[in-house]
Amino acid sequence: MSDARRKPLVLRGARQVGKSTLVRQFAADSGLLLNEINLERHLALEQTFASLDVKRIRSELDALAGRSITAPQSLLFLDEIQATPSALQALRYLYEDLPDLPVVAAGSLLEFTLSKHTFSMPVGRIEYHHLGPMLFREFLEAVEPALCPYLDSLTPDTVLPEMAHRKLLERLRHYFFVGGMPEAVQAFAESGSLEGAAAVHRRIISTYEDDFSKYARHRDLALLQQIFRKIPRMVGEKVKYVNIAREELSRDVKSALRLLNRARVCHLVYSSTCSGVPLQADVNETAYKLLFLDVGLMNAACGLDWIALSRMEDARLVNEGAVAEQFAGQHLAYRAGGLETPEVVYWLREGRECNAEVDYVISRGADLFPIEIKAGKSGTLRSLHQFAAHKNMQTAVRFDMNQPSRQTVTCRLATQGHDASYRFQLLSLPLYAVGEIGRLLDTERQAHTGD
Repeated sequence: MSDARRKPLVLRGARQVGKSTLVRQFAADSGLLLNEINLERHLALEQTFASLDVKRIRSELDALAGRSITAPQSLLFLDEIQATPSALQALRYLYEDLPDLPVVAAGSLLEFTLSKHTFSMPVGRIEYHHLGPMLFREFLEAVEPALCPYLDSLTPDTVLPEMAHRKLLERLRHYFFVGGMPEAVQAFAESGSLEGAAAVHRRIISTYEDDFSKYARHRDLALLQQIFRKIPRMVGEKVKYVNIAREELSRDVKSALRLLNRARVCHLVYSSTCSGVPLQADVNETAYKLLFLDVGLMNAACGLDWIALSRMEDARLVNEGAVAEQFAGQHLAYRAGGLETPEVVYWLREGRECNAEVDYVISRGADLFPIEIKAGKSGTLRSLHQFAAHKNMQTAVRFDMNQPSRQTVTCRLATQGHDASYRFQLLSLPLYAVGEIGRLLDTERQAHTGD
């Protein structure tokens, strides 16, 4: 708020991830007078914003707020901005003509709206913050905050108290069911009722399908709804358009998937050659797999209830199902804390005799780190071995359901007609620690460089 270079902030994220609540809490905690205007309720303002006349815009907003929006210690919040698209363009002129006015905008399915308009976005005049579902740590803070210090102290060389480890695994299963949508977390935290969270899931899924009818072109609506229902059942699978909508043209399915990805309803996890940073520079846009918005919503859409999740053995949960891959993926996608576009890639090598795939690859600085979601011993991690050897990796990561550990792995790979030996450090971490990956890898990098 005190930054002289402050620009209008646009919160981007899927519906019901808590954008509006976050702005209200920020205003209250900062002692600011919040002027909140829901543009979905005032569609006539589209013409006002389209004029780009700041005096006219200010006058109309003053009238709606019942006071001056530029009064000292005021914050202007334009919610549901996708309902009046010209308001996005007008943010530039609010910034230039009213530089002392803090402005926050938020909207869902913004990309649906922008795909129908051709005006230029105010590049360089606004800032973005990307908001996703609550992370596992935030879930713990709501339901059992006493467990958070164990995450803070966790390292690959730490052995947690066994009871703490078991409690974290139990809460992890709760998160698999409840997910990170704030209303579902609140329902569970307040009542301890899993059924309360399930009821929220049903409402959210219905709300999304209703939203498509408001913001999608009519001819796209049926396809979007069909794909939306299919994605939760395809998490972690390499996309084949024929498996999504057999009767539709591939280009139409591809276009719909990319639109849902930009709206953060799903994530397209592209394969990358992982030759260096940024990883996205080497992606193969024809080879990708899917993640859904949230693990709790995914399980709800797939009909996976709490009884099934609670009875599933750890090894089966991690190795066979998409639940663990979705959980890890949605955390890795938002590992930058909203400051960057949520993205994550994986490594895929396809050949006639030997295929290899590493679940995820992330970067910290100039270093790359392959990540596998497995319950087995290191000897089962053939793809991870190949990646580490071919890319000359010093460190690789495995997430499973066990206590943290570190081991030096020696593997033999055939290269140019002869076997070669290669060694790397394998960090085995419990799956509930995936949100700590940035801190842990930065510590490893410092140890290697001596900084």
